[in-house]
Amino acid sequence: MVGVEVGLILPKAMLDAPRRGCLNIHASLLPRWRGAGPIQAAILAGDAETGITIMRMEEGLDTGPMLLKEAVPITPATTTPDLHDALSEAGARLILRALDENPAATPQPEAGVTYAPKLTKKDGRLHWAEPAVALERRIRAINPWPGTFFMLKGEAIRVSAASIEAGQGTPGEALDDAGLIACGDGPLRLARLQRPGRAAMPADAFLRGLPIPAGSRLE
Repeated sequence: MVGVEVGLILPKAMLDAPRRGCLNIHASLLPRWRGAGPIQAAILAGDAETGITIMRMEEGLDTGPMLLKEAVPITPATTTPDLHDALSEAGARLILRALDENPAATPQPEAGVTYAPKLTKKDGRLHWAEPAVALERRIRAINPWPGTFFMLKGEAIRVSAASIEAGQGTPGEALDDAGLIACGDGPLRLARLQRPGRAAMPADAFLRGLPIPAGSRLE
């Protein structure tokens, strides 16, 4: 049996039933980022690479022995959809190799274990006291779901693209009229925004309909 994004721990009887065991296509270089959200976790952490691990499933959470690995780079522009697609291609190649070659399994090392928790909607809230680099990674990592957002005039404004620029100010303060927002360390230029129930649009078009004047504060 082959699984991908299984999302639960299978009972031992099911794991033992197939002659060659149950194989999982896991979207990280184990033992880093065991768990439900490895793609997002790698971007959030600023990792330079992640990858695919073909592993034999056991009763622990992504603890099984490894058959094959392939690294995939993460650039400063990589988003979760980008990485998902690249990992899907790598995973397809590796699982075919694993089924064809039946490579020997290697136990995961005990050092370097990290966990990627399941995301919830609250993980999308942008907290302006955080550094701009952390917020920019969050925007790339947590879109399209659950989506990153801030509050403005009682509305949850979704942000799907942004860039880091130079400058300083009080966290959450608009430093100009064009979407430059001060963070805990450096500002973030908002590039693509969306009001509830409406289409996403470039920030310049968005701000013509709902301005964020210099000096205003975002929640």
